[in-house]
Amino acid sequence: MNASALPRLVSATANPHKMAEIAAILDGLVELVPRPFDVPEAVEDAGTLEGNARLKAASICAATGLPAVSDDTGLFVDALGGEPGVDTAYYAGPQATYAENRAKLLCRLDGMADRRARFRTVVMVVYPDGRELSVEGVCEGMIATGERGERGFGYDPVFMPLEGGGRTFSEMTEEEKNVVSHRGRAFTALVAALRHPAG
Repeated sequence: MNASALPRLVSATANPHKMAEIAAILDGLVELVPRPFDVPEAVEDAGTLEGNARLKAASICAATGLPAVSDDTGLFVDALGGEPGVDTAYYAGPQATYAENRAKLLCRLDGMADRRARFRTVVMVVYPDGRELSVEGVCEGMIATGERGERGFGYDPVFMPLEGGGRTFSEMTEEEKNVVSHRGRAFTALVAALRHPAG
């Protein structure tokens, strides 16, 4: 498929790590336009992954007049009653670093035998005419007892996908991670939905 025939979407993410990962997944399948620098970030206060993804995509769509795509991801840990959930990015506080979030999670799970967890990503496309397209991806796994690996970002050093052979996301190559990850599955589902719209 030539570039002019590819679906064109403006990315709502301001996170360079996520942008790079999404761009790698969608390479050659969707023309992904970087987020405009002058558009302020939307306040993610919807209380759900779906709602937050919608808020972010809608704000970029309104600012650019183009279809916009956003995702919101949560890490749900069984032994913690689903924490950190919708607060995954800010688990250790509004300005928390990735390392601080991981440290809090490992501390909360210290000594616990049940370390089952899953990542869930919701991807939302909002169109200028008000239409919406929503898909999701889920990756089941476990939380490691300590950080392992050098790649990735966020919780990657402590999350072991079931299909990872005991490795954390950070111990996998980018290509390996994108095949099994929540974000990889969600954006793969997005491409399928764009190619074969419902109805």
